[in-house]
Amino acid sequence: MPKISKIQAMEVLDSRGNPTVSCKVKLEDGVEAVGYVPSGASTGKHEALELRDGDIHRYGGKGVKKAIDHIKNTIAPKVIGMEANDQKVIDTTMIELDGTENKSKLGANSILGVSLAVARAAATSKKIELYEHLTELLGMNHQNYIIPIPLLNILNGGKHAIGSTDFQEFMIVPIKFESFSRALQAGTEIYHALGKILEERSYQPLLGDEGGYAPSLFSNEQAMELLMLAIKEGGYNAGEDVFIALDPAASRLFSEDVYQLHRENRSLSTDDMINFYDTWCEKFPIVSIEDGLHENDWDGWKDLTHRIGDKVETIGDDLYATNPVLLKKGIDNNSTTGILIKPNQIGTLTETLDTIIMATEAGFKPVISHRSGETKDDFIADLSIACGCGVIKTGAPARGERTAKYNRLLEIEQLLGEKAKFAKWDSHGEGDAPIPKAQPPKPATIDVPPATPKPPPVTPAPAPTLTPTPDPLAPPPTPDQPQQEL
Repeated sequence: MPKISKIQAMEVLDSRGNPTVSCKVKLEDGVEAVGYVPSGASTGKHEALELRDGDIHRYGGKGVKKAIDHIKNTIAPKVIGMEANDQKVIDTTMIELDGTENKSKLGANSILGVSLAVARAAATSKKIELYEHLTELLGMNHQNYIIPIPLLNILNGGKHAIGSTDFQEFMIVPIKFESFSRALQAGTEIYHALGKILEERSYQPLLGDEGGYAPSLFSNEQAMELLMLAIKEGGYNAGEDVFIALDPAASRLFSEDVYQLHRENRSLSTDDMINFYDTWCEKFPIVSIEDGLHENDWDGWKDLTHRIGDKVETIGDDLYATNPVLLKKGIDNNSTTGILIKPNQIGTLTETLDTIIMATEAGFKPVISHRSGETKDDFIADLSIACGCGVIKTGAPARGERTAKYNRLLEIEQLLGEKAKFAKWDSHGEGDAPIPKAQPPKPATIDVPPATPKPPPVTPAPAPTLTPTPDPLAPPPTPDQPQQEL
């Protein structure tokens, strides 16, 4: 395998207009490859450090020149001359150069940029697809490659869309389809159906960080009703071929030992939140809940999984931060049924792969995920194919940084032909997606009357109503129609 001959780095912009790291690795055989580092808005306390400059006179302190300098002056001199195929050796070298638990010296963004670029360069040099190279690094051997089911975040809230909903992500899950391309078609049609519904009800055409719509709603349940209606208007059946996944990002809701649902003027204890989710799982076709509780509420997570884990997947994101040490604690504690995988949470490809392997061996389900601040890099699409996890989360089917991942999966599906197998959610098998232990009940049909051009003022209730008048999916009052205080 050719050795690394040159490493370059530069500051580029992510999808939110913030600086991030781009790293180019060149090999002795002339091969060049680039790695881009994503960035999260809703970050957990256990994540590896994303190094920023802190100069308020430049990008509001969010510049990454320090990380770029670390690549050029500290990492490159040690890594140049190493064989590109020695991913673990290279990553271990960078970890040792940093010498901290959370990569706070060099920054996880500087280390990961090099790590991802090295993997791409090695694959290109071997004249194989990136997912094939990653499969080798994982030590896996796939007779058939699993194309993952997409979790499409079509309605954004929380820190990804301030002023929309308390919960951060409302996702649709197209399951009962014969191919990824057909599932993506369904998800895209439902996404556009939701946009039409919002337009008809005079909502402002706002989008969140991940490309989903971001209407200002009275309650979180109103968002669920909108998803149910969008699935129906898109021509599909909720609870039969399309389901729902949630990411409440509950750590952001937790304050003074309770969960604050400001849109509904409610404060809930851990037990109340678990009851809340249990009720929703009976009312709506939910198959997955990510970050349902605070990142340090280990006892609560165990109770949540014991309560609803036989009906839906409980996925830890902030709870684990793609860290094998935290994952081991979750496995021993039976805290969740799955883990979200984000390479920039841990800072190297090798540690990411180790976490995936640990989760798989323990019967936990890895879900490969993007971040809210993304680039055109489609690395995670190949990663989802390589590990055979069967599920990928990469935003709405809109905005170039999101569609880059979906388009790469479409390309891989076509490249593989008969060797491509679309993941299943309802049967066991190698690489199949997480399995709900009990089929969610089919929801009642929601019959919402057409909205008038200017809907009348609506007084919010503790939960939205589906009575014919007024329209429960109408937008909040306009400034000249003040909203009644809750």
